[in-house]
Amino acid sequence: MGRRKAVVVTHQRVRSSPIVAEALGQLGKAGFSVSIVDNSEAPAFGEPYQVVEDDTEIVIVLGGDGTILRAAELVKASGVPVLGVNLGHVGFLAEFESFQIGEAMRRVADHDYSLDERMVEHVDLWLPGADEPLQDRALNDMTLERNDRGKMIEVSVRVDNVEMSSYGCDGEIVATPTGSTAYAFSVGGPVVWPDAQSLQMIPIAAHALFARPLIIGPRSEFSIDLLADSPSDGWICCDGRRQLLVPRGSRVRVRQSSDVLRLARLSGVSFTERLVSKFDLPVVGWREQGRASAVPARKERP
Repeated sequence: MGRRKAVVVTHQRVRSSPIVAEALGQLGKAGFSVSIVDNSEAPAFGEPYQVVEDDTEIVIVLGGDGTILRAAELVKASGVPVLGVNLGHVGFLAEFESFQIGEAMRRVADHDYSLDERMVEHVDLWLPGADEPLQDRALNDMTLERNDRGKMIEVSVRVDNVEMSSYGCDGEIVATPTGSTAYAFSVGGPVVWPDAQSLQMIPIAAHALFARPLIIGPRSEFSIDLLADSPSDGWICCDGRRQLLVPRGSRVRVRQSSDVLRLARLSGVSFTERLVSKFDLPVVGWREQGRASAVPARKERP
C-alpha cells in the first residue's frame, strides 16, 4: 500500500510560517506524502486549470476564503475533500483557526472528520456566432459586469427561457447558497442556508422599477443576454478569479452543476452558529440592551 497523499494550498507570504511548518511536519509523521500547490495565478474563464491527482486523500487550505476558492479549482469533479484552516480574516468556509492547527492535523491523520457537500454552479458563455459555449463553474458566484466603468450594460433576464425583465445595470450576480454570504450579501441578497438546492440572481444598481433578487430551484436555469445595443461590453468572472471580456450580443446561462464540493468538517457547529459568530451578529438588539441597562428608580421611604 502506497503512502497517503495530501495537498496543501497556501499563500507564498505565509509559506515559511511556523503554522505551515507544523502542519507539514505532522502530516509527514502521519505517513502522508505532501505536495504544496501555489495556483494563485488564475486561468482565463473557460480555460482548463490544474487539478489534483485522483489518489489524493485530502486538500488542506492554510489561508482564508479566497484560498479555499483556489482549492475548489484543484478538486474539480474529483470528490477529494477540502479542509480549511483560517489564516485570513473572516474565514467563513474554514473549519479551524490557526491556533488549532495541531488538532486539525491529528484529526486529518485519523480520518476523524465528516463531509459537507456544497452546490457548485455551471456557467455557459455563448459568444456571438459561436457553435459551442465556453464552460466554467463557480463555488461562490458568477458575475457579469460592465467593462466600461463609466457606462451601464443592457441585459435581458430569462428563467427557463422565459423572458422576465430587461434593464440597464452595473451587472448581475448569480450566486450559490455558499456564495450568498459573499458578494451577493454585499449588494442586499438574502442569506441562503447551504443545504438549500437553489441559485439566486441579484442585479447590481439596476435602473428599473422591477429588479429584485430571484431564487430558482435545482431544475431551473438563469439566462442573461447582453443586448447588442448595450452601451458597454461586459466582463464575466467566476469566484473572483477566472475572467473574460464579454462582447455585446453574448448570452450567459447558469444552472446547478452535477459536481459538488466536499468540505471536511471537524466540528458539529451549525451554519447558523457559524453565521452568528463570523459576522458577529447583534443577537441582542438595541431595545433589549436598553431595557437591560435601565436601572429601576428607587422608591423613597415615607
